[in-house]
Amino acid sequence: MAVGLIIGAALAVLSSLRLPAGIPRWQSGLRVALALILFAWMTVSLLDLPPLSRQTQVREVEGVMVWPALAAVVLYVVAAVRFYLLHRRAPSAVLISVVTAFVLLAEAMVAVTLADKWRMSWWEWHLILTAAFLFVGYSAYVQYRREGTAAGLFDGIAVAETTRRVRARYEAALEELVTALQESERGERPERLAARMAERFGLTEKQAAVLDRAAAALLAERDLSGRLGALVTVGEQARVGAGEHEFLRAAAAAVAPSFGPVEIGLISDGRLDLRGEDTLPLTVKGQVAGAVRIPSGGRAELRATLANQLSIGLENARLYGQLSTLFRQYMSPDVAAALLADPDQAALGGQLVDVTALFADLRGFTTFSEAHAPGDIVEMLNRYHGVAVPCILDNGGTIVQFVGDALLALFNAPARQADHELRAVRAALEMQAAVREIAEGRPDWPRFRVGANTGPALVGNIGSELLRGFNAMGDAVNVAARLQTIAEPGQVVIGGTTFDAVAGRARAAFLGDLEVKGRRQTVRAYAVEALS
Repeated sequence: MAVGLIIGAALAVLSSLRLPAGIPRWQSGLRVALALILFAWMTVSLLDLPPLSRQTQVREVEGVMVWPALAAVVLYVVAAVRFYLLHRRAPSAVLISVVTAFVLLAEAMVAVTLADKWRMSWWEWHLILTAAFLFVGYSAYVQYRREGTAAGLFDGIAVAETTRRVRARYEAALEELVTALQESERGERPERLAARMAERFGLTEKQAAVLDRAAAALLAERDLSGRLGALVTVGEQARVGAGEHEFLRAAAAAVAPSFGPVEIGLISDGRLDLRGEDTLPLTVKGQVAGAVRIPSGGRAELRATLANQLSIGLENARLYGQLSTLFRQYMSPDVAAALLADPDQAALGGQLVDVTALFADLRGFTTFSEAHAPGDIVEMLNRYHGVAVPCILDNGGTIVQFVGDALLALFNAPARQADHELRAVRAALEMQAAVREIAEGRPDWPRFRVGANTGPALVGNIGSELLRGFNAMGDAVNVAARLQTIAEPGQVVIGGTTFDAVAGRARAAFLGDLEVKGRRQTVRAYAVEALS
């Protein structure tokens, strides 16, 4: 029996050591070797083979066997201390029972070594061994009652490397569960997934129950997060500028993954074909404008919130459409966009900006007006402005005002443009070309003359608190107006500063330093013929 205790001491101290990282790869071979050792020991013991068959000894341990026996006592004590330190870091009932068992085995080894055979003190080691194994068994039973399963019963006595591997398996189980939940095409409920994970990774019943609850909570949280995200997306899509049908199509597509297929219908000719139990109204200014059918399921308040978000977006789209009609057609799109982005820009006042001002009016308009009916005059002006305005807007210009047959446009205000001089000249030439096509065959129609000039001007809102307008004031603007009076019908005349900015691109005739009305200094002027 002493030999068995000595072998057990060696295995006990080995189980408490931190083994090399490569040992786990040899676990199959180690298990086979341990099984062979135990089988050999059992065979020798049961068959009473030498050296265990010697019966002449007074004691179980004599001679050279005394030193291995004493070493076994020391090994049991070392193993007990090491497992106690492990218990201090991670308390476990099994750990403390193993520590107690090693102490009892050390005592049994002492009893076997010191007592004579067949004396009462010699039998004491049998009792101590029995107590040790019973204590380990009882602690295992306690942990089994606590966990509900024998799986992972002795995980508490694992060394750090084994603990890390166990934790890695648990992490892999959770990651696989999360991945499975995210893949909607699998169609599995979280309970079945959790059961499969528990079986695969050897989880205890309590751990599987926790995983069940975690999976259900994760699925519910993911569903709620998806729906809340869809609501945020609908709010983002309800932006200024989107048409109502465009907004509703985009919103229905955005919420479909979270809410399911959503149907939206609008009232047309007093009729609404979309009805049903899952239908919620869409309102604009407190009046029903349509309805949305949202599949049942999930929280009712989220479905109501979605209907409200869609109503807000629909109302914004319709209000913006009215604004585009009633607001943008009465001022330049750049001014309208600037005011929508920052309403404070509507305040009275302005700032000094380098601009290129473009003036255009019709030469001979007064004579034409005397000879034609008002309807003919309006038709002519609308046709001219119908082609002139796009030429200015397409080049980034801002039309400030129409005054009878004249118009004033600014470049580099309110939107900044590094090449505003070139834009103004290009717009003037395109405008003259477009008007020339309209006037062809109508010799009695007047023709535009255009003047453009660059320089600083005070740009902003001018007027009163009740009525105001976007305008520009300064010598540069006045000079542009004077240059258009110098121009001939169909001609574009620009100032020297403007010409200097486009000299490399423009073909122009120098008109000289001209005197203009209301200005002491002369103005260097050029008649632009074309741009390269």
